[in-house]
Amino acid sequence: MAVNNNLANRQRRMGLTAYLTQDAVKDQINKVVGGKNGTRFISSIVSAVQTNPGLQECTNSSILSAALLGESLNLSPSPQLGQYYMVPYDNRSKGEKEAQFQLGYKGYIQLATRSGQYKKLTVVAIKEGELIRFDPLNEEIEVHLIEDEDERENTPTMGYYAMFEYTNGFRKAMYWSREKMENHAKKYSPGYKKDLGNGTKWTFWAKDFDGMAYKTMLRQLISKWGIMSIDLVQAIDADMAVIHEDGTKDYVESDADMVVADVPTEEEERPEPAQDPAPEPASQPAPQHQDAASAFLSLIHI
Repeated sequence: MAVNNNLANRQRRMGLTAYLTQDAVKDQINKVVGGKNGTRFISSIVSAVQTNPGLQECTNSSILSAALLGESLNLSPSPQLGQYYMVPYDNRSKGEKEAQFQLGYKGYIQLATRSGQYKKLTVVAIKEGELIRFDPLNEEIEVHLIEDEDERENTPTMGYYAMFEYTNGFRKAMYWSREKMENHAKKYSPGYKKDLGNGTKWTFWAKDFDGMAYKTMLRQLISKWGIMSIDLVQAIDADMAVIHEDGTKDYVESDADMVVADVPTEEEERPEPAQDPAPEPASQPAPQHQDAASAFLSLIHI
């Protein structure tokens, strides 16, 4: 998000509310969210920051950039909804904290289903004793789910299953064992490996392993075989990035100078280019919220 240099120089000494209510910043907000929604947007961001002490120490421009991206995608910053997160990071090279945009697994589901192309989109943990068989060639799974909800919740997870089905009947599914997911987390999240070694819970992998596993399954499934709307492509491109004042992005998982601040976070690989693309339905509706996303793109340089 391009922010006026004078505003950028003053932002560290200015509270977030005062920063967001400046005329120049309000103009930027209104271009993305519209005048009627500007007050609601500012209130939601101030509320989200007030509940997170780490975010209160981040630069105002990085908070605004992450929040405007989430708003342009019509996702909520509420941690309870889990659609996207603003995560504080220490940028040692700059000597300051910055807010990073992180897409939650529920955000993946929201953006995918909005396209109208998905009849079904499911991701679920498979508990010990539930899996009877999974045929990777035909992508067929047979399970016997534990009926008692409390018993099932307390039963250890043995794997993860994700599938989608288009409205035209095309379907794709995948299954990962818990061991495979654990190895994936260790490979792509140095912070998670440190958590395991130190007995801490700084990363999302350590604090909510299932939630991160759901996101990983959806990311692998949709980015390789799913229909990708403009909004979804934009969200995946910015996932786990600090969006700077000039519109450039720093992906924290590959930057040794960026370390986690006061809240858990995730570090995962960028998605691979799509392989074996699925046949698209004859007619594909235009992605929703394209006007807001386009307005956001016009304000930054990607």
